[in-house]
Amino acid sequence: MTDIVYLNGKFMPIDEAYVPVLDRGFIFGDGVYEVVPVYSKHPFRLAEHLRRLQYSLDKVRISNPHSDAEWTQLVNDIVQRNDGDDQSVYFQVTRGVAKRDHAFPKGVTPTVFMMSNPLVTPSPALVESGVACVSAEDYRWLNCDIKSVSLLGNCLLRQLSADVGATETILFRDGKLTEASSSNVFIVKNGVVLTPPKDNFVLPGITYDVVLEIARTREFEVEVRAVTEAEVRGADEIWVTSSTKEVLAVTTLDGKPVGDGRPGALFRRMHALYQQFKQDHMRQAA
Repeated sequence: MTDIVYLNGKFMPIDEAYVPVLDRGFIFGDGVYEVVPVYSKHPFRLAEHLRRLQYSLDKVRISNPHSDAEWTQLVNDIVQRNDGDDQSVYFQVTRGVAKRDHAFPKGVTPTVFMMSNPLVTPSPALVESGVACVSAEDYRWLNCDIKSVSLLGNCLLRQLSADVGATETILFRDGKLTEASSSNVFIVKNGVVLTPPKDNFVLPGITYDVVLEIARTREFEVEVRAVTEAEVRGADEIWVTSSTKEVLAVTTLDGKPVGDGRPGALFRRMHALYQQFKQDHMRQAA
């Protein structure tokens, strides 16, 4: 089956979808996006994703082209038009097409694009072994809470780990943990789960929220606070979380073992609870 995408009011095969070269998303990276995991054809926490979309649109001063009800219908339509019970729905809104000028144009219609890909989560072998990560200074801009399509900084930082066959690049700014290039980060020290708070240096992850909810309801000891680089390097466990990674243990950082170099006990407990949460809540009937 041909991949079906949505562009500016129409569904079409992906090889028929084009945007003008003067679209500000192409020229300036002037737009925002969302990625929604879909389990058993059911979009997970779509309301929360749409709230985050609205937050990003407001921050960059783009008018939302659709109501929540319209977005919901579009997401459900793209899911039904593509194969697979588990999908990853990507959609973005750019400011639209206009003469190249840094100032915002007036009277321009936003460009809306949506596509779906198979949702690929970590294999059992990867969960069992854990993954390698590297670290870097977080030199991105000061508005990382905006889910912007301008991701060159993230791409450059992610490439540092790709170059050495690692899974992620964990980021530090002024001696404190922020996040990873495309994930949120948790650590465990002396039985306590630690993670940075949501601020302008961290993308507010939906999976981050789920992990915190599970941790608190299952009586993990949790602290949401500034986490120092020294605490990360001395952690007993490190986890990275995202819609596609779910919860994944980091077993080496910059070539050195994390803890004993194996996924830790609290990770194993959290991973099992996350899988149960997924079965009970993410796979509910649409």
